Amino acid sequence: MKSAGLTVREDAIGNIFGRWQGTEDTGVVGTGSHVDAIPYAGKYDGVVGVLGAIEAIRALRKVGFTPRRSLEVIMFTSEEPTRFGFGCLGSRAMAGSRDIYEILEGAVDKDNISFSEAARTAGYLKEGEELKSVAGSNGTYSGFVELHIEQGPTLENEGIAIGIVTAIAAPASLKVDFKGDGGHAGAVLMPFRNDAGLAAAELAVAVEKHVLASGSIDTVGTTGVLEIHPGAVNSIPREAHLEIDVRDIDGDRRDMVVEKIHQSAKEISNRRNVKLQTFEIVNQDPPAQSGATVVEAATSASEELGFKSKHMISRAYHDSLFMSRITPMGMIFIPCHKGYSHRPDEYSSMEDIVRGVQVLALTLAKLSNKS
Repeated sequence: MKSAGLTVREDAIGNIFGRWQGTEDTGVVGTGSHVDAIPYAGKYDGVVGVLGAIEAIRALRKVGFTPRRSLEVIMFTSEEPTRFGFGCLGSRAMAGSRDIYEILEGAVDKDNISFSEAARTAGYLKEGEELKSVAGSNGTYSGFVELHIEQGPTLENEGIAIGIVTAIAAPASLKVDFKGDGGHAGAVLMPFRNDAGLAAAELAVAVEKHVLASGSIDTVGTTGVLEIHPGAVNSIPREAHLEIDVRDIDGDRRDMVVEKIHQSAKEISNRRNVKLQTFEIVNQDPPAQSGATVVEAATSASEELGFKSKHMISRAYHDSLFMSRITPMGMIFIPCHKGYSHRPDEYSSMEDIVRGVQVLALTLAKLSNKS
């Protein structure tokens, strides 16, 4: 950021900002993404949006552009839920999301290191400083636009260079625990078992059933974690843990599916004589609509550059989802190979990245100079 001529600062939670000061003291135009990743992931998710934003600033400087509204690159901390089990920590905190600061105060990683301790060790959270200090406010930003790989196959399959996001689906994240009695795999006869593993497996299938029954292609559900204990081939599972993700662009429809999953968990627990120890809704964020001004600017930029584009929904959630709470936001998607993401062979070509950066640069210019 400094090498691009930006004034750099950090906040108490680990978000990093690089600002190009405009000629007028009006709402800032933000751009950026994240660079953290899940285990065994690729190197384009998020990173394209951070490095691409810096490169867009370089390009605008090179052609002699002067911003009216300040332009700011943001590298958000902890977009992925890998360490503390909660995604988009940086953007949630900036948006002042409900209960986020209390959640962060109590969050610990697998080594029992608290978020506050980690932030202090990294040099972000100073003595006497509070996490609440990172919260932005309505009016700080006049708009926010995020460049990102699509993480799906639509653009590549249709031969389209640019996706312009009109809405972001939001997840409801669930944690479920069943507990049975366990026992020896040979000694306990089938009629006398209360198998926590089978209860979990049945709930995973119920998730698929309820999602498909929603009647909308936009409703998706995933049981991404299923753990059983003790995990021995000759032992009946006595504990099972699931983590479930349900998403939709319609919050009411998604929440209806979540409730049906809850009812299925209770029914399975009663029928299989296992205890439903936990049914926790970890988060249940509302979906977000893109700002009309940002969509218009990105669409116009793509047209002026001669790139074929389409309006589309983001089915993955991003920091932009939370930035929408304090400013109009939008996203620019570029194709990724076979739609692969969150895996080591995630890939976007340099040609696609260049096109995305060009559209981003022109979009930033339009938003910066918009009256």
